Amino acid sequence: MAAPQQQKLKVNGPVAVTANRLTDGAVVWRTRDGGWSVELADAAVVTTADAAIALLAEAGKRDLDAVGPYVAPVLVGADGALAPGNLRERIRVAGPTFELPQ
Repeated sequence: MAAPQQQKLKVNGPVAVTANRLTDGAVVWRTRDGGWSVELADAAVVTTADAAIALLAEAGKRDLDAVGPYVAPVLVGADGALAPGNLRERIRVAGPTFELPQ
């Protein structure tokens, strides 16, 4: 895989960096202060490829808290509320699409 700075990334609207928390696999979002949050509302949202690549590069420097960071589309509502921007992210945020055995 190419380094984040070498990736050709197309950004067609707002995006955020997401990953999975290393301790329990929870979906996490990169925050403006450089941390991780399970709340999409806390995510740092950018709209340019350069800004997205910078966020991704910073997120990938340490794999101690979260693994597998990547850029994901988000929707910004009229009130500023954030929502997952595609089916994959809706499933990741909501959990499995079927009932798990007990």
